Amino acid sequence: MNGITFDAGGLIALDRNDRRVIALLARANELGQRITIPATALAQGLRQPARQARLSRLIRQPGTDLMPLDARDATAVGLLLARTGTSDIADAHVVICARRAGQPIVTSDPGDLRQLAPDLSLVAL
Repeated sequence: MNGITFDAGGLIALDRNDRRVIALLARANELGQRITIPATALAQGLRQPARQARLSRLIRQPGTDLMPLDARDATAVGLLLARTGTSDIADAHVVICARRAGQPIVTSDPGDLRQLAPDLSLVAL
């Protein structure tokens, strides 16, 4: 494992001080691993930045990669949604980013992600 990718549920769990997420982040930090946050997942999880200190800190850390939904990823997301017959843009973007980074996804909703990518490794909360 070279890091972890977060979906919105994982980010919300961090914001709620979920000890499993805190432990995952501490371990990733110890090992010098990257944290990937797709911008679409951040948009779903970030509601009150002034009150979401843990999440705000995470996105500012040097070991965190905030991945935009650019033209390349938008195309890949659309193709994945068409192939799987699903419609959640944020989940598909998380899958695209995790695949590219070679990372498991930290999620509170493994069912939706398995529908998009049954082969990906998930850390279910």
